[in-house]
Amino acid sequence: MVESQFNPHWVKLVRFQHPAKTLGFAKNIGDNVIAELYGMTAESFRSIRDRLEQQRRDAALQLLADAAFADRVDRLPFKQGETVIGIGESTTDDLHSWLEILRHLLQLRRPQDGIRLLNEGVSGHTSTQVLGRMIGIVNQKPDWIICMIGSNDALRIGPEPAKCQVGLEETIINLKRIRTIASTRTRARWVWMTPPMIDELKAGNNPYFRQGELAWRNEDILAIGDFMRKQQETIVDPQYDFGASASSEWIEQDGVHPSLEGQKAIVKRLVEELTGGIAR
Repeated sequence: MVESQFNPHWVKLVRFQHPAKTLGFAKNIGDNVIAELYGMTAESFRSIRDRLEQQRRDAALQLLADAAFADRVDRLPFKQGETVIGIGESTTDDLHSWLEILRHLLQLRRPQDGIRLLNEGVSGHTSTQVLGRMIGIVNQKPDWIICMIGSNDALRIGPEPAKCQVGLEETIINLKRIRTIASTRTRARWVWMTPPMIDELKAGNNPYFRQGELAWRNEDILAIGDFMRKQQETIVDPQYDFGASASSEWIEQDGVHPSLEGQKAIVKRLVEELTGGIAR
């Protein structure tokens, strides 16, 4: 694993922090500059990044070992040359994310189709920040938009009684507006993905979260999913799979971020839902 070869803090930075997405003037920022920002050598940065890519490619290959699943990938409704954009926060931005695994699934099974995947997830972003970026996102002329947002809206900061960063009412207003911008500016097909549950106990015991007085409650995350489940568009529901409290196999030690196994479960659910679903 990458973590056994490098400083775990470095690995987390490379996985979740991508300056080119947040610094509009730095779209062509090079490896040397990024490595310096992270406090590592360019060689270490490239080694970690390459290893993370290999891990997600291996994850895709593991999923494709199931012939029935591979057939579903072949039947995904993305057409030749289409652009698929994923929007959201760290669950999407992660270099181990469901979207990055999907990229490998399509490269392995349908390379001739030239389907373009754009990762517009940004770690730490709330629905308010996604709303602020939507014009730039729709200007990329997507044919599909897959939206997983809400976990950071539900983040509570400070001593009890702490409030969510973005209250549920405001989150719903933001999500509706995000959807309206997409529907009026594009003909993109829309997919909602519910933000997955967390492990509240692990998150509560995480030293970084404790120091920063950061906390999440699954009831807040579930409420955002409840709104999404009422919408008319396609819904992919990782909350159903992760359960009332995230499985230890599917969540990182911090209790919040999905593990590679959790990300595999998310992309598996996405592929299934876009190809007719399965009986539950």
